[in-house]
Amino acid sequence: MKLIGMMDSPYVRRVAVSLALYGVEFESLPLSVFSGFDEFSRINPVVKAPTVVLDNGTQLMDSTLILHYFETTNPAGRRLLPAHPEALARDLHLLGVILAACEKAVQHVYEHRLRPEEKQHQPWVARVTGQLLAACREWDARLADRAAAAQPDQVMVTSTVVWSFIQLMIRRWCRQRRFRIFARWRRRGRRCRRFNSIRWVNGRGRWIAAGRRRYRPAGLRSASCQRHRVLPRLPSLHKPMMPEQVWCISDVFW
Repeated sequence: MKLIGMMDSPYVRRVAVSLALYGVEFESLPLSVFSGFDEFSRINPVVKAPTVVLDNGTQLMDSTLILHYFETTNPAGRRLLPAHPEALARDLHLLGVILAACEKAVQHVYEHRLRPEEKQHQPWVARVTGQLLAACREWDARLADRAAAAQPDQVMVTSTVVWSFIQLMIRRWCRQRRFRIFARWRRRGRRCRRFNSIRWVNGRGRWIAAGRRRYRPAGLRSASCQRHRVLPRLPSLHKPMMPEQVWCISDVFW
């Protein structure tokens, strides 16, 4: 199975971390929808990241739809959403708020990093900023009322990935000090053994629960090492690590 897309996308990272927690092995193809457009289009003409190519060749797009597939096909003990209807509705409401914040954050990035300054439309920027801050306030309030999870769930994964993206890319418009609950949630995640035990062990996108044992990839071809690189901590996304370097999910997403 292949996961196509760059790990600097919160949607791709959300899927990658969730697949790790589901116990699903996958090959990561870090193709950019910009610089790798032609190569991406040969796999999926729509050029939408993330794209998952199942072993039977079926392509899945959109992070929520991809995760819905794996949520429903995984054993109950490895699912990231609650089974009870009321609890499920609460989690889906919060995930909707988080993903709305993510959408507005991505629009901010496109507006300020891809569009020339003379073509930026300030009323649109103000509108997107207002929506982003409204979503973050609702998100913050819901997390404050939420009990700590015994193990990582989809709310924790998506909160971690999206908030990290916001703080990395558009911190100027969404200061962390205005939303203090997020810092407490990050500490919760650091204390979660299962979250910290899932490690990336080689450049072909294979995830395992490593626990205390350190796993090292064996027999990787040099071509594979060059093509499939692993992203390091978020502040240094432009400096990929070599595949043989082992790192923990919390190092990247917290």
